[in-house]
Amino acid sequence: MNRSHSTPQSDTTFTVNGVRRNWSSASAHTTVLGWLRQNQLTGSKEGCAEGECGACAILVAQPDREGGTSWTAVNSCLVPVAALDGQEILTAEGLGTPEELHPVQEAMAAAGGSQCGYCTPGFVCSMASEFYRRDRKPIKDAAGLNGSCDHEAEHGPNGFDLHALSGNLCRCTGYRPIRDAAYALGEPGDDEFAGRRDEPAPAFRPTDYARTDGRFVRATSLAHATALLSEHPDAVLVAGSTDWGVEVNIRARRAPFVVAIDRVPELDHITIGDDLIEIGAATPLSDIERVLAGRVPLLADLIPQFASRLIRNRATLGGNLGTASPIGDSSPVLLALDARIVLASAERERELLLKDYFTGYRATLKELGELIKVIRIPLPLPTLTAFHKIAKRRFDDISSVAVAFAIQIDDGVVTKARIGLGGVAATPLRAYAAEEALTGKPWTQQTTIRTAAAVLGREGTPMSDHRASAQYRSTMLSNALLKLGAESARDEEVLS
Repeated sequence: MNRSHSTPQSDTTFTVNGVRRNWSSASAHTTVLGWLRQNQLTGSKEGCAEGECGACAILVAQPDREGGTSWTAVNSCLVPVAALDGQEILTAEGLGTPEELHPVQEAMAAAGGSQCGYCTPGFVCSMASEFYRRDRKPIKDAAGLNGSCDHEAEHGPNGFDLHALSGNLCRCTGYRPIRDAAYALGEPGDDEFAGRRDEPAPAFRPTDYARTDGRFVRATSLAHATALLSEHPDAVLVAGSTDWGVEVNIRARRAPFVVAIDRVPELDHITIGDDLIEIGAATPLSDIERVLAGRVPLLADLIPQFASRLIRNRATLGGNLGTASPIGDSSPVLLALDARIVLASAERERELLLKDYFTGYRATLKELGELIKVIRIPLPLPTLTAFHKIAKRRFDDISSVAVAFAIQIDDGVVTKARIGLGGVAATPLRAYAAEEALTGKPWTQQTTIRTAAAVLGREGTPMSDHRASAQYRSTMLSNALLKLGAESARDEEVLS
């Protein structure tokens, strides 16, 4: 391996609120939040330490895939400080001053959007990210009570998407004043942060940071990443660090060697071809949502229900599949889409169907030294798709049961059925028996759907835990297919 990649670097700096700062005193597992607070930037708070409350939110200058910069809100409690080496960070302290508030801070104050103030800096950063979203535009036909819109209740008349705040938890103020503040925002003026969007984001450099508690290396290419894995097969791979960050914070895990793959070009791309869509394993979910723009309806259903915007700005499909969690939300969707994955090592690449990838509880066919390179979704897509996530909360929650349907219907007959399940077995799985019960049958007959729904309710080996009972999970499986049948019948009536 090239020695330039294995010699620890001496320049360990990033820009924080416009000032170049050195972070070389940090340990290998120090988070960005930890560094900020150790350096008197205490606006960012630690609430949950696992990315669920947003009190730690900051802005990072990220590439917008068009040569400019996007002010992207992320959970600083999950991101290793080394992961932002050479980057540009903005905290609530850097947005405005007590004498000259930023428009977002001013709107929050005017609307009474803060009481104890603990969550306020995080809300302000998430709100500022949406404030500076380049394609946010006022909605011309906005109308209704309290600034709601007739066609989209979760967008304000100024085009503000409330989902931008879904990962921020308020403990005392209540959300109406915060929403009012968001809906009161106008267009950004010619301030420095708006102007920054037209400039390139900072280039990512080949970070190699070693301390007594471990070593953090950012791979610069697929060959570099697989070479590192070949030398250190037990290394922890991180892209968004939304899972590993929880392990570090909550379970105090430490790894001798961490390899960051978030800026490997071969792993961060989306390619749309005639016969497949290829998604790099390290492509953030928010980028997938933005680039595909509804082209894959199942993914369009999934992504808004996948954690929060703060998480989706860094979380990846490769990371979700890599954990092999039986309740990972992306697995049922990708199983229903007949997705394939490519595994890469220093010696070879191999492609396999996702349905063959999972072998047991958090166990897969991925070998030591391998990483997930891309996810491939075959085209054309099925005619009828749906994703049902059953959880205690509508958004930002772990699913009790997840069901993804991809059904091809030709002349009223089901010619192909794929159903992916999560939360009902030790692994994500396909509902083969229910698929067989549908295939070749007329979708228009309610007896077909009722019979298949009963079969679906017997799929998997659901268990009872603190989220749901086994019986509840089975019932939800059956109900999901009944609901899909009812919705499709209603849609047919509307179209006719």
